[in-house]
Amino acid sequence: MEPGGEGGASVGDGSTDICCLSYNQDCTSLAIGMKTGYKLFSLSSVEQLDLVHESYDLSDVYIVERLFSSSLVVVVSHSKPRQMNVFHFKKGTEICNYNYSGNILSIRLNRQRLVVCLEESVYIHNIKDMKLLRTLLNIPRNPTGLSALSINHSNSYLAYPGSASMGEIMVYDANILKIECTIPAHDSPLAAITFNSTGTKLASASEKGTVIRVFSIPEGQRLYEFRRGMKRYVNISSLIFSMDSQFLCVSSNTETVHIFKLEHIPERSEENSSWSGYVGKMFMAASNYLPSQVSDMMNQDRAFATVRLSFLGHKNACTLVTIQKLPRLLVSSSSGHLYIYNLDPQDGGECVLIRKHSLHGSGKLDAGREGDGETPTPVSYAATVAGQKGPPSNSMMTGYSEDGGALRGELIPEHEFAVGPVQLDDEKEFPPVSIHGP
Repeated sequence: MEPGGEGGASVGDGSTDICCLSYNQDCTSLAIGMKTGYKLFSLSSVEQLDLVHESYDLSDVYIVERLFSSSLVVVVSHSKPRQMNVFHFKKGTEICNYNYSGNILSIRLNRQRLVVCLEESVYIHNIKDMKLLRTLLNIPRNPTGLSALSINHSNSYLAYPGSASMGEIMVYDANILKIECTIPAHDSPLAAITFNSTGTKLASASEKGTVIRVFSIPEGQRLYEFRRGMKRYVNISSLIFSMDSQFLCVSSNTETVHIFKLEHIPERSEENSSWSGYVGKMFMAASNYLPSQVSDMMNQDRAFATVRLSFLGHKNACTLVTIQKLPRLLVSSSSGHLYIYNLDPQDGGECVLIRKHSLHGSGKLDAGREGDGETPTPVSYAATVAGQKGPPSNSMMTGYSEDGGALRGELIPEHEFAVGPVQLDDEKEFPPVSIHGP
């Protein structure tokens, strides 16, 4: 993860000049921070990677966060790691800058709040006027700035570690500024946390990286538990829900990306006296007497879909999006490439690579090549649907829509942005002042 990354990765492997990778809140845009500046790309097409904006005013950029598809972008540079810079990139102006008492480790945005995480404190701003609303001091030591903020401003929940030694999650209501609940998620320290698009589910992974758990919000009840692998310790790079909350994607420092499907398996009725029903009951009964590690393995679901990455040793950031009405897995890498895969939403299985783009150029196609070999011809379910003349039917694409899969009415559409909490076209909302504090 980027320091505290929810949908991005901090890059420190020295392989390229890319310092960080991050997606915006609805995963319609990719931002990369570089030693020479930063870039913003649009993710609206498979064939074309459009460069929206690039800036070389700041060097060694390690945090870049764009607010949805607006012109507001927040940037932090290693040259001034205690200073947050907020820009209106379309006008080429600085909205404001804030200086903090320590290095900024992560920044989270939604249409209501801007949250800045330091190692032992959290600052919550009202994004409309950048006013500091609350400072959470003396929180457990959080050296990576691990945090998550719901993108739904109506359920504006903030999550951060509640312990430095155990996997406890503090869920804070950033709207009414109070602690909502505490979730004992894992035995070992947290490595990743993320909300779904409506702020009703929270997923987490510990430093061991083998078990992913999903909880209801604000109740904190465990809903799902998934196992991403047998290895005892892995470093989680990305943990993110699809916009419709049907899938959960997790990547790590291994070559495999796991996609889990959030569905409940119906319980067998008591009257089921078939052989399979009998075996199932015996299986569950036996798990009560087995060591916890074994019983946990028996009770956890396997991945619905996977991807075998062709590269190792590079940090990556993954996300699940709907592009041109089909579900895709995107993998951006510190090697300077964006990989696009088709995801079969019905049968899962191995995702098929359909395009590879360069992040170093001007956003043009990277000739469709994977190393020295050409990108494989898509043969997946999604590719078959893409070849049809008409749009996919609702039965094939349940839950997905052109606006990224968000249920209508739950998030403010971009065309209504001007009347929402943030009004970037109104100069009175963001006077170009320099603020030194808090």
